[in-house]
Amino acid sequence: MSRHLVPPRSRRPPYRLSLSGRHGTACVPSPYLYPRIRAPSPPLQVAPPRHQRPSPSLSLSLSHTLTQHARAKQRGEMAIATAGAARTAALLLPLVLALALAAPRASGAAGAGGGDCHFPAIFNFGDSNSDTGGLSSLFGAAPPPNGRTFFGMPAGRYCDGRLVIDFIAESLGIPYLSAYLNSIGSNFTQGANFATAGSSIRRQNTSLFLSGFSPISLDVQSWEFEQFINRSEYVYNHKGGIYRELLPRAEYFSQALYTFDIGQNDITSSYFVNNSTAEVEASIPDLMERFTSVIQSVYARGGRYFWIHNTGPLGCLPYALLHRPDLAAPMDGAGCSVTYNKVAQLFNLRLKETVASLRKTHPDAAFTYVDVYTAKYKLITEAKKLGFDDPLLTCCGHGGRYNFDLNIGCGGKKQVNGTWVVGNSCEDPSKRVSWDGVHFTEAANKFVFDQIVAGALSDPPVPLKRACQSKGR
Repeated sequence: MSRHLVPPRSRRPPYRLSLSGRHGTACVPSPYLYPRIRAPSPPLQVAPPRHQRPSPSLSLSLSHTLTQHARAKQRGEMAIATAGAARTAALLLPLVLALALAAPRASGAAGAGGGDCHFPAIFNFGDSNSDTGGLSSLFGAAPPPNGRTFFGMPAGRYCDGRLVIDFIAESLGIPYLSAYLNSIGSNFTQGANFATAGSSIRRQNTSLFLSGFSPISLDVQSWEFEQFINRSEYVYNHKGGIYRELLPRAEYFSQALYTFDIGQNDITSSYFVNNSTAEVEASIPDLMERFTSVIQSVYARGGRYFWIHNTGPLGCLPYALLHRPDLAAPMDGAGCSVTYNKVAQLFNLRLKETVASLRKTHPDAAFTYVDVYTAKYKLITEAKKLGFDDPLLTCCGHGGRYNFDLNIGCGGKKQVNGTWVVGNSCEDPSKRVSWDGVHFTEAANKFVFDQIVAGALSDPPVPLKRACQSKGR
């Protein structure tokens, strides 16, 4: 695509603003309640019928005898009950003490006794695969029909509905994350989202209007996070009031889950300026150093639980195939570019090694590497068996082999020979994998989430809800 100033908003291709993969408090279970141990009540004495009562001459002595007998029996029963209660209390005491000692921890992230973690918040970093409104807050909202499936309107996501990060939040009982850059109607009580569509690990040496890539690189997101901590703690403690209902507690920063999904745009942006595969591959070590630096910055500010996604099969995304048609061939059986995917796999290999190194450097932190590449590639190669249509056919777009045009994005329009052409949605997004040629549909995102949530594609293989338990592993 030629480089020129961004077209009028009506013609601006929204897909270029989100270059990322296709789709691109603490709750503590109540402790068991143990019944109070009581000595049994004395036996109920029921008066006999009147005709069976003793004569007055015998009643006093008999009453005295019976009373002594009852009291003796009661004392015996109470002694037995007291001894039993003592034995029971002795048995329960260690358990009660253990629960009491574990209670403060259970309110945070650490899962007591190998149980679920209780993350009170999520702080997310990334690109359009997990952007819930960052880029829309900066450079204009993602237009309709984005958001049509779930939200019924645009919701800052380049998707017809929810993203993987939304399903992660749902699973942990946390509200959908507000974008840090969104100043209207946001609630950060249980986390914040620093991701913006088009973001990369390395800063882009260009502008959004020329390249379509965001200036909010990963290091900038980490600066936003630092500012968020400093400002929120000050406002929470010194202004109070309504702010305590909108900002997280200070202890949440060390108990939260920190999620990362970024790297795709580093590969594609390098290819889109006509770099060779060798040049793109040569940039990966630098990307890993920058990524490590950001992780260490978050760690220094209290982060201890990290959930890190690798990048997806870029060679299966229509926008990548059309931007560099020379890289489209050779193709695999699913119609994906072998070259693109090999570079993505190399990036993922280096990322996995980087995460392993971080574990050694910070044994008191939990790092989970999540292989979303495998989940996405399975969906693409087995799409029809899984109930989807052609996995490369875009739902929201216009024209061509992939129903995708570099100049007419989802929701965009362009005048061709006097006629306005619009990038409209397909009738049933749930049957498509690709939403707009760059990002996945909600249905595809849900499939990916279902593949990763139980830990089958994680290293170490821990489920999402127990991601606090992989320290040192």
